[in-house]
Amino acid sequence: MNISRIDFSAFPWDQSDVGARSKAIVRDGKKLRLVEFTDKFVEHGWCMKDHFGYVLDGELDISFSDRTERFTEGDGIIIVGGENDRHKVKVAGAVARLILVEAA
Repeated sequence: MNISRIDFSAFPWDQSDVGARSKAIVRDGKKLRLVEFTDKFVEHGWCMKDHFGYVLDGELDISFSDRTERFTEGDGIIIVGGENDRHKVKVAGAVARLILVEAA
């Protein structure tokens, strides 16, 4: 399937956890996700995956082992992943929406 335009409104939401849902398409080993976190989301363990993305709206704090950074609407995100960049996400308001590109 050769897709150039992704109409996320045509995809159903996948509820991955309390306070987190996403819509995703996988192609050529890459995953493009529209992600929505609410203030109900609690990340219990450290995530060690690569994430490249963009904050569409809202605010979120990403805690690393040595610091916490605030990301707001219009910010880009690059997390290389692995033990040195392990991280946890917490919404700093009611809702935050992001576009993320990840390995499938």
